Amino acid sequence: MESDATPGFLCRICGRRHVLPLSYSVKAPLAVASIPPNEIASRVVITPEQCVIDNRSFYLRGRIPVPIHGPTGILDQPFIWGVWAEISPKNFLRTQQLWKMPGRESEPPFPGFLNSEIAPYGQTLDLELTVHTQPVGRRPHFYLTDPIHPLAIEQRTGITLPRVEEIAERLLHPQEISEASASPTIL
Repeated sequence: MESDATPGFLCRICGRRHVLPLSYSVKAPLAVASIPPNEIASRVVITPEQCVIDNRSFYLRGRIPVPIHGPTGILDQPFIWGVWAEISPKNFLRTQQLWKMPGRESEPPFPGFLNSEIAPYGQTLDLELTVHTQPVGRRPHFYLTDPIHPLAIEQRTGITLPRVEEIAERLLHPQEISEASASPTIL
């Protein structure tokens, strides 16, 4: 995952100071990983914003915005997961038609399914979402509809800066986190 970042934080895992990312993104839908490497060129058409597999599966890149609560309320900038959603052929075609059209953000939201794994949240593949088109030049926003999934809850209620740091630690040190959770607890 790539990240955009802000000033640093002291990591509880390694004890070093790291830049604190406020966004992470994936380059391609997870579905691309299931295609043998020697078949990708003939089966996948991908741009930084859209992907088509076998001329029948359609994906759109977007953002899951999560509000960040600071000491004095909600901060100006949300935390962002840059992910992919599978959408219907009809909605993909409509998105294509409106790609460079001013005012496209007034289009009604449409359904999709998350096609990215987001490690800190366990199973995220195929979570239902709604796609909200943004002004030209901006990626759509994805809003998860699951009432109980941890990512959906955080998207609705927001997270704190310590939670952003925890996410960064988990993504910077996945091996150390998994080893710690696999170790038996001694009482």
